[in-house]
Amino acid sequence: MAALHNRISQRELKERLFQETEPRTTISFYHYFFIEDPKQFRDRFYQSLDALKVFGRIYVAQEGINAQISVPQSNFEALKNYLYSIDSLTGLRLNIAVDDDGKSFWVLKIKVRDKIVADGIDDPSFDMRNRGKYVNAEEFNRLTEKPETIVVDMRNHYEYEVGHFKDAMEIPSDTFREQLPMSVDMLQDKKDTDIIMYCTGGIRCEKASAYLLHRGFKNVYHLEGGIINYARQAKEKGLPNKFFGKNFVFDERLGERISEDVIAKCHQCGKPADSHTNCKNDGCHLLFIQCEECAKKYDGCCSPECQEIYNMPEGEQKELRKGKMNGIMVFNKSRHRLRPRLGEDGVKS
Repeated sequence: MAALHNRISQRELKERLFQETEPRTTISFYHYFFIEDPKQFRDRFYQSLDALKVFGRIYVAQEGINAQISVPQSNFEALKNYLYSIDSLTGLRLNIAVDDDGKSFWVLKIKVRDKIVADGIDDPSFDMRNRGKYVNAEEFNRLTEKPETIVVDMRNHYEYEVGHFKDAMEIPSDTFREQLPMSVDMLQDKKDTDIIMYCTGGIRCEKASAYLLHRGFKNVYHLEGGIINYARQAKEKGLPNKFFGKNFVFDERLGERISEDVIAKCHQCGKPADSHTNCKNDGCHLLFIQCEECAKKYDGCCSPECQEIYNMPEGEQKELRKGKMNGIMVFNKSRHRLRPRLGEDGVKS
């Protein structure tokens, strides 16, 4: 039987990726459907994708599948055919990255989770089959021409900060599970209004639309395929692009440009900037926005303190890190605190 897990070091895998000569295509997809035995499904899925040299991060649960992957271009059709050979995934929408260098992932990880989106919902009567209506890019633009339409961003604060749709409502929270009840509270007197929800690739806003309907809202829509699919449709059909800035993505790229607008600011000097980076100090790795000037000034670090540690000999750095837990943290300027970075599935990435 083929191996069901990677056994090579991350560093070596990353080096192998950058030595590849064939271009890769970055793809994201998800689908809510019942999986009776997620572990068995996961193992078969791993073997099939590994044979196609697929890299990426995939979550499998009884409620469905959520994937962000890359595949060599010559294997794209084979991957598509394999996915469509699974009954519940026939015709699955594949979101192809808008701004892609093919270096988004360097290893294949498929994990079994309780849910593909950590939502905090424990109501047994909640039913994902009763979800909002899909809208494509053209329908989204038409609906948002009506002044009474409410557009709701179901992403985290650091995603909204670098890019969002015109006049979109931010649900000011760090996690999807917190956003769901907050969205109900913030929209409580709008239950008969047209509401369009959106997110990166569609997985969160689809669940959010079902949650609002569950809580008594009447006219709920969600953007099919999220920002990624919207940007592609708008470009292909020559539609006005109502998204400003960058779309944050949960892979090595940390963002794909949708418009030339830079709506965020460097967290260090305040100049216009929208490039996320992780602090180069291995004992920190804070996710924050940094302009090119500050990147040079601070050697890619988030503070003079981290810069000092980063420039120490490696042995001294390791001594300082001993015994310290180091999860990936996010700079939250509005709250003046740090929070664990959460992926689109709602779990630490």
